[in-house]
Amino acid sequence: MKIYNYGVNKVNPYQNQSLKTEQVKKNTLNVTDQLEISSAAKDLQGIKSFADERAERVQQLKEQVQSGNYKVDAQKLASDILKYHRR
Repeated sequence: MKIYNYGVNKVNPYQNQSLKTEQVKKNTLNVTDQLEISSAAKDLQGIKSFADERAERVQQLKEQVQSGNYKVDAQKLASDILKYHRR
């Protein structure tokens, strides 16, 4: 009796598994992280200059208070307090 290798494929499960893992690695290497900053966030980044201006104003007020030149406008203070509490 003769046996011929017709239709019989070489099957190596270890090689198939290694090919699958290589394909997965290739697919994951193409993925990259991206970061997008929204326009609202970009607008908020401009607040740093506002913080600098505010710190400068606070420093001026401290100097005026220490030197005794700081004057309070009572009418403006009262109207601002009322506006705040009426909200």
